[in-house]
Amino acid sequence: MTHGAARREDVADEGLPGTRPLWRQRDFGVFWAAQTLSVLGDSFALIALPLLVLEATGSVARMGLLTAVGGAAAFVAAVFAGPVVDRVDRRRLLIVCDLVRMGLFGVVPLVWLFGPQIWLLYVVLPLCEAVGMLFAVGYVTVVRGLVGTAQLTEANGRLNATAAAAGVLGPLCAGVVAAWSGPATAVGVDAASFGVSAACLFFVRFSKGTPDDRPGQHKGERTGLWQDLRTGVAFLYGHPVLRSLTALLFVFSFLTLGLNDLVIYHLKHDLGHDDGTVGTVMAVGALGTITGALLVARLRRRLGFGPTWTGSVAVCGLAFAGLGWARDVPVVAALSAAFLACAGMAGTCSMSLRQEVTPEHLLGRVTSAFWMLQYAAAPIGAAVLTWGAEEQGTTPVALAAGATCVLLAVAALFTPIRGSGRSPVDPAVVPQTPPPQQPGSQVRQQPEQR
Repeated sequence: MTHGAARREDVADEGLPGTRPLWRQRDFGVFWAAQTLSVLGDSFALIALPLLVLEATGSVARMGLLTAVGGAAAFVAAVFAGPVVDRVDRRRLLIVCDLVRMGLFGVVPLVWLFGPQIWLLYVVLPLCEAVGMLFAVGYVTVVRGLVGTAQLTEANGRLNATAAAAGVLGPLCAGVVAAWSGPATAVGVDAASFGVSAACLFFVRFSKGTPDDRPGQHKGERTGLWQDLRTGVAFLYGHPVLRSLTALLFVFSFLTLGLNDLVIYHLKHDLGHDDGTVGTVMAVGALGTITGALLVARLRRRLGFGPTWTGSVAVCGLAFAGLGWARDVPVVAALSAAFLACAGMAGTCSMSLRQEVTPEHLLGRVTSAFWMLQYAAAPIGAAVLTWGAEEQGTTPVALAAGATCVLLAVAALFTPIRGSGRSPVDPAVVPQTPPPQQPGSQVRQQPEQR
């Protein structure tokens, strides 16, 4: 019996994705475990890398610069990520990305044994962020194949919830490890987690598109990088809700990418607390992400995409504005939790919508284009935010950024986002899939009438 025949029998015996509860879907379960373990370790680096910079330099601006450099690398990688993901075996790509990040992060604690080398972080982090962008685009493209369209929001919510649960333990442990043996050791834990994730992914069976689903396979068509990028951008422009989301998230990312650095600086510099307190606050914030991830599917079914996304962004702005005024650690932790809960809900809604309405053969390129446009100015924003905090203090910077986020939510009320209904896939807003293009031709899509 051939492998394909055996696989068809498996599908017949087990049922198609979307017809069984998520907990009974083996491949999704293994994939779920792999991502949870990866995030558990990755949360160490989220705390450890800024602490390494602050420990060596004492400058929040240098922390922000590191974040900006990493964000810039992710932006550049986003240009290539979609075409790559749509062309290669996605399972192998995810495994290779995990192994590369394991090696890169593993170098940091080894070098730190001989003394701090800040320059190394400006090499390792951009490379890891670039590889991470490839992984992230691939990650988005495989979830629909694992669970089906009907269960996307629920699956994304569960992935985010357990990742956040791992994020509760991760920052706590990272703070303790950093206090006892230094932040470099925490980076080593992150490196090991990528190895575990790669091992788990080896046992996951991802659905594969037919050859006709791959770019460059239609009647001898050969597309280049620029054409692939235009294809993704054209799809976003042709979808009225995704078009509005891309524009608003461009500004939102500019304002919020440096938030983590701002909170760490506020706790250590303004309030005078240690690394353990930073880890505790980050862990409490992750509890907010869990709450948001568990609620998002229910809220979206009840309220619809538009109210859920808009309300989440508005609360993010209010929480951000309050962070700079907070002088008590419990208040900082509560506001961080509120921000992360609503940011998680908005992000899950946005990602699920893209997965639902994008044709399989375009999903990598559309995801890549979306993130590239969304984060185009975010590295600059991180640098500006942290520089402003160092020069003017965290209070006015947080207030200005938070108020602007609230204005973004208000602006969304005047876009097609407001009219997005409760149905996960609204036929009225799904652009028609363009026919295969001949070499040198340009994809054109007209926005659907609402």
